Amino acid sequence: MSEAPAAPRTASADPTAAGTALLLTPPRPRAGWRLLPARVAAMCAVELQKLRHDRTELYTRAVQPALWLLIFGQTFTRIHAIPTGGIPYIDYLAPGIIAQSAMFIAIFYGIQIIWERDAGILNKLLVTPTPRSALITGKAFAAGVKSLIQAVVVILIAALLGVALTWNPLKLLGVAAAVVLASAFFSCLSMTIAGIVLSRDRLMGFGQAITMPLFFASNALYPVSLMPGWLQAVSQANPLSYQVDALRGLLLGTPAHLAADFGVLAVAAALGIAAASSLLGRLAR
Repeated sequence: MSEAPAAPRTASADPTAAGTALLLTPPRPRAGWRLLPARVAAMCAVELQKLRHDRTELYTRAVQPALWLLIFGQTFTRIHAIPTGGIPYIDYLAPGIIAQSAMFIAIFYGIQIIWERDAGILNKLLVTPTPRSALITGKAFAAGVKSLIQAVVVILIAALLGVALTWNPLKLLGVAAAVVLASAFFSCLSMTIAGIVLSRDRLMGFGQAITMPLFFASNALYPVSLMPGWLQAVSQANPLSYQVDALRGLLLGTPAHLAADFGVLAVAAALGIAAASSLLGRLAR
């Protein structure tokens, strides 16, 4: 009497078949709501890796805000030339210099993306599945983190000079949010200009042409009430003014419109990301 045939092995018991199935079956794609944040975080991490190899930029950019506080701030504190609502002028100036130093880092960020285009890196990034908005957002928030490091340096210098700053953790988190949002906007503004002019030399000229007007047409150095009427209108449209207002309210406790300030900064950053993303393809041609 012949033996009953053995039961066939299941597919899971066969390691060869299981391995082949894994090779033939593509992995389950990550859900859309998880994909974009992951790509943004990856791009931001790639940008910040550059700081590990060269920190010279952070050191050299700390010189200018230190000079503003040491020379301009202490001099105008002595002569009482600018009304500041009863606080020392150097205290009034410190949040403006934090905003200025962060803007100066972000406003030339387009030069880096032009360099990436010339080196062929940008074209390689654009053929990946990463959305263009994720590429721009990652770069924008990397600029924000760099600016945040610069802001910490300026805050420490101001504290050494005796500026009466708050050390409330929640308010410092608000300061970090204001710096990152404003830097994201200014870096996107720079990348938008890069997508229009397509040249490092032209971008450098545009960057130098707009940085000082943005700075002086804000409330970083003096109250808006001291400005002529037309300059007050410009200041109301300048995102830097809203950043400085938020920083003063958080760091010094002066009257501020925090909800409006953060609302304007968030909308400006979103519009900047949209504009820079739309011109990224033109930059890569």
